Amino acid sequence: MAPVLVNPVGFAATFIVSEARGYRSREQAVVASGAGKVPNGMIMARRSSAATRGSSSAAAAGGNTGNGTLGTLTADNDAGAGVYRARFLDADTFAVYGPGGEEVGRGAPGAAFNGPVNFTITAGGTPFAAGDGFDITVTAAAGSGEYVPYDPAGGATGADKASAILFETVDATDVAVKATFIVRDAEVQRAALAFAGTPTNGQKDAAYAALAAAGIAFR
Repeated sequence: MAPVLVNPVGFAATFIVSEARGYRSREQAVVASGAGKVPNGMIMARRSSAATRGSSSAAAAGGNTGNGTLGTLTADNDAGAGVYRARFLDADTFAVYGPGGEEVGRGAPGAAFNGPVNFTITAGGTPFAAGDGFDITVTAAAGSGEYVPYDPAGGATGADKASAILFETVDATDVAVKATFIVRDAEVQRAALAFAGTPTNGQKDAAYAALAAAGIAFR
């Protein structure tokens, strides 16, 4: 189901002291269905694609000289969806490339590779040759990239990483809602912000620090 229109409840931000010119402080995104009635000023987190992925799988790149296998595959919460390519540089070393073609690390047969994706390649009776490899696909499920209220216990979905402040009050009880968020370069009133649940002062401070790193100042 497509997200409903922006701001169905109708209450806009009262917490902003100042913003960057040209609405550069703002972004539009989606509050996830099931988030409930969320007030403006709520500190939010974005669901990570890997944590909400539909599946992850690996397949030989095709035409491998070596007959080893790849197993024990997982993906980190912040791994983007797409195809990761493990390619051997020689029989003892492989490089892993992300969906955008960037190198994300190197590994060796028999040793655990830890990166955005995690796995172990086991050497077979025939050694791998340069160019051999595996294609690893991480597929994001519905809800990836949508915002939910910051939850310090939400490490399995990325909800424990504060990254935005909701601009307007929305009702996302039964449907995803397109909304506006303050994500960078702004001044806000700390006392006007809201947290879901009952986070500790330390957990609140962690959220403030994450937002401050994006250029959001508190008054």
